[in-house]
Amino acid sequence: MQIAEGSTPKITVMLADGNPLVLSAMSEVFERDPRFSLVATSATAEGFLGTVMRVPCQVGIIDWNLPVLGGNRLLEVLREQESAPRIVVYADQGSDAHRAAMGAGAAGFVARNGPVETLLETCSAVAAGKMIFPYLDVRELQQDPIHSLSRREAAMLEALSKGLTNRQLSQELGITTNTVKFHLSNLYDKLSVKNRAQAIAFYYSSRIPGERKFRDNE
Repeated sequence: MQIAEGSTPKITVMLADGNPLVLSAMSEVFERDPRFSLVATSATAEGFLGTVMRVPCQVGIIDWNLPVLGGNRLLEVLREQESAPRIVVYADQGSDAHRAAMGAGAAGFVARNGPVETLLETCSAVAAGKMIFPYLDVRELQQDPIHSLSRREAAMLEALSKGLTNRQLSQELGITTNTVKFHLSNLYDKLSVKNRAQAIAFYYSSRIPGERKFRDNE
């Protein structure tokens, strides 16, 4: 594709939403906006993943509850891909998906019931390298050690809270006891605690508003 001298290249985007009406409406919005070039759409996470591996784009806009994998799992897979697009999650404002989306590696969040222009501006900002999470204080999240834990370490902490021994943790998580010790050492460092009891105490003091904080990152 040739670009006229002095013109700005269009932002390439891909859409994924399980609701055909929403997908059609979103497609029309992006096709009308001269800043964007819509390269593909999909009704499933698997379809989005398969297409984006063949047709690279800058920004992907996905429904958090995208069938069948879901947004969280899709983001996990995309993190392993060097050429993956930056992802904007499109979900209900009150669903806590915005927090989970950030933890999973998304670059932005837009409420489904918000103005269309907000979606467009967020995608433009994300394409420029920014992170847009309007309902979260990013600085506060970065200061919370919970958000520095890997998925394995978060699972380890939750299993640890059940009072499991190292051998039981090994069986629960399907890893060797030496690997358990390695993850526990990293976990203690990140939480700034010295032992198992302090880690468990930290877990229970951090369960606000409840266990969903950990489950959202699975």
